[in-house]
Amino acid sequence: MTFIETIKKINDRSLRLTVIGGGYVGLPTAALFANAGFHVDVSDIKPEIINMINTGSNFVNEPGLRDIVSNNVKVGRLFARLNNVDYEGTNVFLIAVQTPMDEEKKPNLKYLLKCMEDIGKNMRRDTVVVVCSTIPSGTMMRELKPTLESLSGLRADSEFYLVFAPERIAPGKALIEFTNGTRLIGGIGPNSTQVGAELFKTVCKNVLFTDATAAEVAKLAENTFRDINIAFANQLALLCEELHTDVMTVIRIANTHPRVNIHSPGPGVGGPCLTKDPYYLLDGIAAPHFDIITTSRAINDQMPEHVVTLVLRALSNIGKNPAKSRITILGVTYKKDTDDLRNSPAEPIVRSLVSLHSEVVVFDPYCINESFGAKRAQSLFDAVTGSDCIVIVTDHSDFMNMDLQKIKTVMKNKSIIIDSRRIIDPNYAEKAGFRYYGVGLGM
Repeated sequence: MTFIETIKKINDRSLRLTVIGGGYVGLPTAALFANAGFHVDVSDIKPEIINMINTGSNFVNEPGLRDIVSNNVKVGRLFARLNNVDYEGTNVFLIAVQTPMDEEKKPNLKYLLKCMEDIGKNMRRDTVVVVCSTIPSGTMMRELKPTLESLSGLRADSEFYLVFAPERIAPGKALIEFTNGTRLIGGIGPNSTQVGAELFKTVCKNVLFTDATAAEVAKLAENTFRDINIAFANQLALLCEELHTDVMTVIRIANTHPRVNIHSPGPGVGGPCLTKDPYYLLDGIAAPHFDIITTSRAINDQMPEHVVTLVLRALSNIGKNPAKSRITILGVTYKKDTDDLRNSPAEPIVRSLVSLHSEVVVFDPYCINESFGAKRAQSLFDAVTGSDCIVIVTDHSDFMNMDLQKIKTVMKNKSIIIDSRRIIDPNYAEKAGFRYYGVGLGM
């Protein structure tokens, strides 16, 4: 099969795809390519994921995903199997395995490198290998290309094709952003880039051609920029607390400038990307003396502690002992209106308050199985009944229009709201009888 034949087989959907990793990125990827007409195998190491996919269901809670998975399993285009090295018949590999950070904030690429080893030993001429996992800058050319060439005996970009196509999807919007967003296609050479672009054009409305290294840096730069902007908003919030003004007013006014877009402050940064990608951007690079990236990470990492400080200060102001107080945590997921717990700032907040022997009760309408060591309530009113303090950690839509007057009637006297997301109008809270504290609100 030649380069031209590979392009033709992509367009007539006659190539067989294997997606390695059936998680938050891999399953939507597999489902959408199957829906575009390809035969897609999903390979994963967890039997429960395999069983769920093959019965037409899934654990990834994304709007529309269950139907796509179920429909394509029924017609035989989508199948899942336990991970093995028998990739007979596979023409295209799409790798969506985790690339976690270790305790020293260094990349752990063992899962990705194991995939490369398995693929390299089983790869045939004209195989297409697409890396969707997030990786440090330079990984494609420095490690993955020579590994595959050595193991396969084939030359990259002429006898097989190697592409970096990073995911750019957000939980709760995965299918929409996958198909409608701009997909970066960075090949290790021009042939690889073109093959990768033709492949993703079958499911994505917009693809952007570039080289592998530029795509690696761009992916990491996107999330690092957001992390730095959030860190600036958080530091601005702390500054406003000291100056006895409201950061939300300051941000609203500043953002009327046509070239200013300050993000919102909050209880910290969570998720799989913003907490990791800044370190991956710096990996292997001698950091300059003035390093805005790691400074921003430190600012965002300390925000959960600041929320706990606000709770303790508020309780102290009304003469209440944390060890004898009931504290309600609203929201444990890192992102609004999703069930995603990865690196949620709620965890250190809850665990710190539990360690102070407070009676901590958690309620999250999107996540009913995790409370980080606290009690778990089944409803909002169960959570707030008898409580001294409400701490809003996640800005779920359910929490934005709460009936505070009704809630106040079931809480203890001198009740408090700590609004780490600034979704409640302070005036409304105070009229309902609460003492209101918000991140970035100088008292």
